[in-house]
Amino acid sequence: MGVFSRFTDIINSNINSLLDKAEDPAKMVRLIIQEMEDTLVEVRSSSAKTLADKKEISRQVARFEQDAELWQEKAELAISKDREDLARAALVEKKKCSESAQALIDELSHVDEHIAKLQDEISQLQEKLADAKARQKAIIMREKTASSRLKVKQNIDSDRVNDALSRFDRYERKIDDIEAQVESYDLGSKSLADEIAELESDENIDDELAQLKTKIKTTKKSK
Repeated sequence: MGVFSRFTDIINSNINSLLDKAEDPAKMVRLIIQEMEDTLVEVRSSSAKTLADKKEISRQVARFEQDAELWQEKAELAISKDREDLARAALVEKKKCSESAQALIDELSHVDEHIAKLQDEISQLQEKLADAKARQKAIIMREKTASSRLKVKQNIDSDRVNDALSRFDRYERKIDDIEAQVESYDLGSKSLADEIAELESDENIDDELAQLKTKIKTTKKSK
């Protein structure tokens, strides 16, 4: 299992744990980003160690190849001196060095594959980390907005608001009662202006009544 796969399992586990505990989204996002950053450090550290191992193996290959060349020269020298036994022994050592070098070269191919996978995991993780950070602010803003709306809704539906509205109603009824009492004192008590206005109204009615009587008398005479 690769490091990136392990990271995915860790994230999924943490998300499920947070959801079970009803943690807020802002904390969850910060934890996910922290996990991603920690995993990225781990993957980069592993990649750096693998690269160091590759350099060491490459140096070993170079030494074995160099030793093989030296044994080749010694074998040639032994042949030139008619020492076939020494030449044979030198060639045996050369073969050992060549085989060791080839084994390390084969191992290097596996190391290169591992490095390529690590680099791919680093690229994937960097992309996901950049995406998570880009979405972090939007998610936190949505969480704050939703929390604010929830608080407003809770306040609107709370008993305190209902009690306050009930008190307003009671105050309005009290004011209505006071105004009614004031109006009751006004009944039966007329100001001077009111009495004069009534007299003027009575005079107007008397004049209109006299005109009506005159009109009727005139009509009867004409008949």
